[in-house]
Amino acid sequence: MKDNLIAKYTVEDFEREFPNDDACLEWLKNYRFPNGIHCPICDKITKRHKITNRHCYKCDNCGHEVYPTSGTIFHKSSTPLKIWLEAIFWMSATRSGHSAKELQRKTGVTYKTAWRMFKEIRNLLDEKYPTFMGEVEVDETYIGGIRRGTRGRGAQGKTAVAGIIQRKGNIVTKVVPNVKRSTITPIITSNVARDTIIYTDEFPTYDHLTYIGFKHERINHRAKQYVRGRAHTNNIEGFWSQVKRGISGVYHSVSPKYLQSYLNEYAFRYNHRKDEIPMFKLFLNQI
Repeated sequence: MKDNLIAKYTVEDFEREFPNDDACLEWLKNYRFPNGIHCPICDKITKRHKITNRHCYKCDNCGHEVYPTSGTIFHKSSTPLKIWLEAIFWMSATRSGHSAKELQRKTGVTYKTAWRMFKEIRNLLDEKYPTFMGEVEVDETYIGGIRRGTRGRGAQGKTAVAGIIQRKGNIVTKVVPNVKRSTITPIITSNVARDTIIYTDEFPTYDHLTYIGFKHERINHRAKQYVRGRAHTNNIEGFWSQVKRGISGVYHSVSPKYLQSYLNEYAFRYNHRKDEIPMFKLFLNQI
């Protein structure tokens, strides 16, 4: 699998394209108004010039002002645009995530500012995907807590997460209050087409999938069975492993309140892992 995280867009590429705040603002203006800025007063696309020390472009004819940062995560932020784009670059440049503390060291902003920037960027990464079809793996896991735990009663202090992955396709993850059938089933039925082959483990929550219209095959982890023909959950378990390594190694811990946004970050990278566009530009396009 090709790596499109940083190999296709290096630090040198970033510095060349975004050497200062003006270059960042010019990119944002061109991205949001690729055909030029329409002036509501002149009622046409007009030439504009940037006002010094402001994120503003002024119409040469009537003086009407447009702020390309309006309506974006940059709006009313006192943090320089280049630092915002640096934050996006570093977040996109790794599969495991990037800590706010490390961004603080690299850019000189406060830890509070770095954390808030990453929070705003993660909020952009929640995507909707078409209904999953073909072969799908479904699994649940627990994230967080101060000690190892098993399902159900052994998972005190951990947050339950459900996941669905289409083989050779995308993944969707969701923080859930529990892993009961009444909680997991609506997530499956709203994301997976009927007649799809669903692979799960032996967890009782999935016992009824055949009865509601899915082709269901399972493996028995308790019996040390991990692959049976095409039946396995290796893909989604690999994703869980990456998320847990990232959270424990980079972030150390994540509050249940914000866990969904972190899952969105990991899912975004996974879902665009084969895109030809560099990951940094994919992140930027979410603005």
